[in-house]
Amino acid sequence: MPLVSESSYLPPTGLSNGHVQTIFPALFRQVPLVTRERERIPTPDGDFLDLDWNLDRNSSRLAILTHGLEGDSRNPYMQGMAAALHRAGWDVLAWNLRGCSGEPNRLVSSYHSGATGDLHTVIQHALTAPRLRQVALVGFSLGGNLTLKYLGDFADTLDSRLIGAVAFSVPCDLASSSRRLEGWVQRLYMRRFLVTLRKKIREKMELFPGRLDDAGLDAMRTFREFDGAYTAPLHGYQDANDYWRRASCKPVLYRIGIPTLLVNARNDPFLAPPCFPSEAAGASSCFHLEVPASGGHIGFPAFNPQNEYWSESRAVEFLTPRSGR
Repeated sequence: MPLVSESSYLPPTGLSNGHVQTIFPALFRQVPLVTRERERIPTPDGDFLDLDWNLDRNSSRLAILTHGLEGDSRNPYMQGMAAALHRAGWDVLAWNLRGCSGEPNRLVSSYHSGATGDLHTVIQHALTAPRLRQVALVGFSLGGNLTLKYLGDFADTLDSRLIGAVAFSVPCDLASSSRRLEGWVQRLYMRRFLVTLRKKIREKMELFPGRLDDAGLDAMRTFREFDGAYTAPLHGYQDANDYWRRASCKPVLYRIGIPTLLVNARNDPFLAPPCFPSEAAGASSCFHLEVPASGGHIGFPAFNPQNEYWSESRAVEFLTPRSGR
């Protein structure tokens, strides 16, 4: 019954509001670049993925980090997690979803919440290293959904070297999260996402003339509109509802067979009640759910000499015992 009954997260004074906890790190946190070595690998469908490594520890343990919607490997939350794991003795791989590394990908399609095949490609590539004995996965938001869905979808064929996973701020029920972001309070976040999403659609229009159009793009204000017009048809889904249903990790959480922790803050402005899957955790021996009262969305700020946020300490705390260290 791995429901974490009481979370250890206590927000700093003045940073208890969910919106503040979400916005403050995104605007003000600075983290030195930890994953400095870039490698480009091919995908089975003729595209590419850019991977950023730190192998300084020459370790037999590797943590693979997956960022969120319209993020990249160099976001502060990715590098903060990389730094914490590196201090704990892990080598680290922070990878970029398609089109997120600073260069458009080669296909008209891109990344989405259910594209577990790309994560599989990254994991299989990493596992070719002879010294590697243990791999852990860490995902944030959309990347957390990818991580959890991967563990469910590939449960019967997982490599035995995968020993654990942690996911933070995950919209594991995409439909309810998308509806939550339609609220007037959340419009600030929605507008920010749409700025870069619109830019990428117009870049694709130049790269693939006649394949896409931007009719109505500037008028879009919700994920329902954007996913219905672009994400769904470009990736083989019937419409936004079909995409949200089939790409959500929630239906496969019960299949997860390695120690896995999901941390979703109760005051996360992106998440609706269906994104707190207590039933799945209560019925599982492997899937753990922790619901701090606060933390925001990919927030969990903390002030200490290491500049280590609580989420980073929590990931190390959960994963290290699973690695036998």
